[in-house]
Amino acid sequence: MLAGLSMEYLERLEQGRDTNPSVAVLAALAQALQMSDDDKRHLALLAMKRHTSALFPSPRPVNDVPRPTLPVLLDLLDPTPACLLGPICNIVAWNASWERLGRPLGALDSNPPNLLRNHFLTSASRRVFTGDDWAAEADELVGFLRSGQPYWGDDDDFRALVDELSAAPEFVTRWAAHSVASQQPDIKQIFHPEAGILHITVEILHEGDGNHWLQVWLPRNEETAAAISALLDTPMRAIPSDTARPQNQAPHSAPDPETGG
Repeated sequence: MLAGLSMEYLERLEQGRDTNPSVAVLAALAQALQMSDDDKRHLALLAMKRHTSALFPSPRPVNDVPRPTLPVLLDLLDPTPACLLGPICNIVAWNASWERLGRPLGALDSNPPNLLRNHFLTSASRRVFTGDDWAAEADELVGFLRSGQPYWGDDDDFRALVDELSAAPEFVTRWAAHSVASQQPDIKQIFHPEAGILHITVEILHEGDGNHWLQVWLPRNEETAAAISALLDTPMRAIPSDTARPQNQAPHSAPDPETGG
């Protein structure tokens, strides 16, 4: 018995012979398997997918085109480096400061620019992230792509990206693990070929209509602020460490698969 459920019933769920588990069953499974919040959200989306497909039979396309006001917002944020990510991590818009910071990292080398493609299919990411940092970034990116599968798994662009990334064994291993993750504020250490080691606070804001994510890069310490200031030729202020999101603060909710909210 697992979570008070019989092995026969669990087998029916696993084999797809029972596709309508109750909320109580989902909650019991989540507790028994000690799922993370991201895992629970993904489980809820998978359970809801059957009903969503009946209401919205047409596949939901990946939409990389941002609202016209969002590129304007990026420009207003300048000189703070900021970019806009699409549903499958395409970098769909950015401001001049982010380009000055990100282009030497190889972030804009692919067509279209894509965080996953850059991380797994180019050598540049091995210089930007080293050792455990590279692996942690890889886990996060693949988890985010996997979490989008209930939304866009039938889309040609989504499937083409997965096929392309499958040339990298590091991606294949992570994709097979079915781990999920959501876009979260983060702290990253990267190596910049012109500015050296940078400690960056990455702030994330979700734009609901097209499922885009605004990513803002903030210097984490005075050394990073000075290095970015020299690179951009404009003063930058370090963000004190005590302004970071507390560890026990709840992460933002995943968007609704149909309304985007």
